[in-house]
This record gives sequence, C-alpha cells and structure tokens, in this order.
Amino acid sequence: MSKTFLYLVPTPIGNLGDITLRGLEILKSVDTVLAEDTRTSGRLLQHYNIAKPLQSFHIFNEHKTLTGLIKRMQDGEVMALITDAGTPGISDPGFLLVRECLKAEIKIESLPGATAFVPALVKSGFPSDRFVFEGFLPHKKGRQTILKTLATEERTIILYESPHRLVKALEQIVEYFGRERMVSVSRELTKLFEETKTGTAKEVLEHFQSKEVKGEIVMVIDGKKE
Repeated sequence: MSKTFLYLVPTPIGNLGDITLRGLEILKSVDTVLAEDTRTSGRLLQHYNIAKPLQSFHIFNEHKTLTGLIKRMQDGEVMALITDAGTPGISDPGFLLVRECLKAEIKIESLPGATAFVPALVKSGFPSDRFVFEGFLPHKKGRQTILKTLATEERTIILYESPHRLVKALEQIVEYFGRERMVSVSRELTKLFEETKTGTAKEVLEHFQSKEVKGEIVMVIDGKKE
C-alpha cells in the first residue's frame, strides 16, 4: 500500500475543542503543515503543543507554490493541509492542491470534521435530504443571474456571506425570492456569541438591519415550494 503524503485535516470553526483526536495525531506526525494563515493556525498548534513547520498556502500564492509542494511530497515529505476554519477545500484553494496531487498520483487522505454549513443547515429546520451549496456568491458580475436561478431552486440553498454584505444579500433575497421565503442566518457558530435567526426573508432582514453584524455568516434558504 502506498504511503499517504497529504492529509486534509479539518480545524475548528470557532471552539478549539471541536478538533478531532485523530486530527491532532496527524498534525503531530506530519513533516509540514500547510496553512491558509500561519498566524491563525499557529495559535491552534500552540494551543495543543504541536511544534511543526508551518508554510503558507492561500489564494494569493497557491499557483506559485504548487509545483514545489508536489515535488517535496514525491520525495517523501508528508504534509497536512489545514484552513483557518473548517474543512480544507470548501470555498478555499485547497482543491487545487488536491487536484495536482491526484495528477501526480500522490495518495490523499481526508479526515472528517468541522465545517460551518452542516450545523447551520441542521439547525435551520429546512429539509436537509436534498440541498445545494453555493458558497460565496460573486460580488458583482453574474450575481443577479445566479440569484434569479436560485429563486426557482426547489432544494434547500446554502450560502456563505461576509458580515458587511449580509444586509445587502438579505435585501436581494427579499427582491428575488420574495419577502415570505423562509431564511435562516447563523453567525459565530460554536463561539460565545453564536446566533441563529430564522423567519421570513423580511423578518430576518429587519433583525439584522437593527444591529451591528460580526462573525462568519452561513445563510440557509428554504427551497421554492410547488
């Protein structure tokens, strides 16, 4: 059996206690940890007394570093890829590294663990047997086209959004989906000030218009009913 050279290790989305025992074992065993932000990941590793070399791998340098990383793994170096929060490869450049490893026939192992959209989906109360994950919508080009298409989607819809764009996004949900469409917005999941607001699009919009919004946002939208 070939040796694993790349591990994909999910990290907590807020509460540091949510990392798995196996995830900690892998991080202690690898040669190098690839991280989206070495400062954020450094705090996690320090918390668990893990002393491993950290190397940046993020959206601004992934193309430049891919070839070198592949060569090092082919030479026998074992690496773990982590992100700032959650599972690597979801709405981050981790998929590029996975794709190149597959081309180079480098064995990959993906550990199960934290990801933000699953708890947000489950606690929304909307159907979870069939859903569509859209991640972050484009800020400008193509945004309206996607919103118009999603407005007719019958499955539950999951979106990521930044706090400073949440109100604008909810205004567009009201515009394209209708004010009575059910929406659930979760922020600061697993953290001290975790909040989930579920109601009609109009109700949720009014709730967040009246306050300062902070933290990572997951928006879950009920599918269109026949």
